[in-house]
Amino acid sequence: MNIKTRVLTASGLTLITLLGCSADIQAPEYESADSLPHYTQSSFAEYLASTREWLEQNRLFITADKQSELSLVIPKEYRPDEPNGQGVLLVHGLGDSPYSFADVATHLAEQGYLVRTILLPGHASKVGDLQLPTLEDWQGVVHHHIQLLKQDTDSIWVGGYSTGANLVASEALKDRSINGMLLFSPALLPNSSAVKFAELASYFITWADQDPEDNPLRYNSLPMSAAAVYYQTSVQVRKQLEDAHYDKPVFMLMSEGDKVISTQFAIETFSTKMSHPHSHIVWQGEQELREKRSTRFSMQLPEYQISNGSHMGLLFSPDNPHYGVKGTYIICSNGQDEEAQQRCSNGENVWYSAWGYREEGKVHARLTYNPYFDQSMEILDRTMSANAG
Repeated sequence: MNIKTRVLTASGLTLITLLGCSADIQAPEYESADSLPHYTQSSFAEYLASTREWLEQNRLFITADKQSELSLVIPKEYRPDEPNGQGVLLVHGLGDSPYSFADVATHLAEQGYLVRTILLPGHASKVGDLQLPTLEDWQGVVHHHIQLLKQDTDSIWVGGYSTGANLVASEALKDRSINGMLLFSPALLPNSSAVKFAELASYFITWADQDPEDNPLRYNSLPMSAAAVYYQTSVQVRKQLEDAHYDKPVFMLMSEGDKVISTQFAIETFSTKMSHPHSHIVWQGEQELREKRSTRFSMQLPEYQISNGSHMGLLFSPDNPHYGVKGTYIICSNGQDEEAQQRCSNGENVWYSAWGYREEGKVHARLTYNPYFDQSMEILDRTMSANAG
């Protein structure tokens, strides 16, 4: 899948190439709905029912089993058997769906947290709908559901992946009642400066990337306007961070091989702005961090045919039925040449990596799971046990 790769990676776009790639593919998945789903219901149960109904009417289904497909991507509530009085709101990233947090949410509920995942408007229906949302839409749904979760728990945490991490961080930085943040591949700053031109480019070209839509869990294509909204989330949170001193616990999980985001900026932000002694970075890579509040796991794992860690892989358990070791989905669109991608699609033996990684003699599919998922969740639990709220 190429989502964000032409916009957010170092080998991505210049404005000139954007303007030169203006031939759009016409197909139903690239058309947009008349409007986005509402999210301001007075209860989470009403929100779930309304969102499901909207998706049933507007989603372009990929598989024949529509109800099973829908059940994977809709927002969910994970209720604990033994509640600890705390809640967690989890927000997915650009082009993704609430399924991104299926494994993390399940783990958190097992620890006693009431966990909710929400849908950023424009997602989980068809990629054409991602042309519709504004920054205010995404900020609005996150803020509203933080307030709803507060009504049903004693205190809350917020967590997000990539763009979702920006959105929840913006809320936590201005709301002292939030216990802390869980940040997965936080896209505080894109790895490529070219993305700053996405808003300008959107006046001339609709699509940053158009690929076949064959993954029911996330989009493969990306409208230019959605890339622009992502960038607006990053500008907003960076402005807030300029004068911030955040003393609540923060858990941050990143991969050294991630070329979508500036991991260096995220590390510097953590070290200079996030002061809680129990805050922690889990770093998947080979280079040790100077930050003492960190744990490193090597991602050179030939026994699993893993070359390095990816932007998305750290969210999923090796046992995940779709993205795990024996998962049903293999992402062959991974920044390689067409021949390598075709060999992957043909079922040849592959290695796994971040987008854009190449090594002579090997074909790489996207790494879609975290070989250290259990260890990462143990560190997350320790961070959250230092509840400052």
